[in-house]
Amino acid sequence: MAKQKATSKAAAKTAVKKKWTGLGTAAKSSARKTIASKGRVATAKSKAAAKPTAKAVAKPKARPKQRIAISHHRDEDFKADGLRTYAQYRDLGIAAATHGLAQAHVIRLIGPCNPEEVSKLHYHDVEFQMVYVLKGWVKTYMEGQGETLMKQGGCWTQPPRIRHLILDYSDDVELLEVILPAEFKTVELSS
Repeated sequence: MAKQKATSKAAAKTAVKKKWTGLGTAAKSSARKTIASKGRVATAKSKAAAKPTAKAVAKPKARPKQRIAISHHRDEDFKADGLRTYAQYRDLGIAAATHGLAQAHVIRLIGPCNPEEVSKLHYHDVEFQMVYVLKGWVKTYMEGQGETLMKQGGCWTQPPRIRHLILDYSDDVELLEVILPAEFKTVELSS
């Protein structure tokens, strides 16, 4: 019996070898079998039968083509039209250029800092947020991190929905903030 199995294995190998040597590359790839989990073999025909119909599969929406955004520093571009009443924002044109994929702006926090106004625990419903200190300093609190003093040249990221607040800042502070997506929700929490 053992001899018969060895012969059938050898015969099978020879048959497979003959089959593959006679076929071109394109035919080889379409004739291959895919090994599925638990040792089962699925052929191309059975895979096609298992695919959902075109109606059931939602294709990812293609993003519009991004364009170049150029922004030069001008003091008159700082506006008090952003999230915080104690800040001025200079939009860098990233939201428009990326069709809402991301937002970037320079923030000037207006001094002197009033902790009663600025120290409100909140989070942003974002995918990504990064802040870079261009000028001055800012003292923040982030859940899991505690208090952090960030000075000029310092940078941090805030994971999605992390609770945080501003504790204090210098009168001359300017921050670069990059956020994905451009439109997002901010939720203020009771302390």
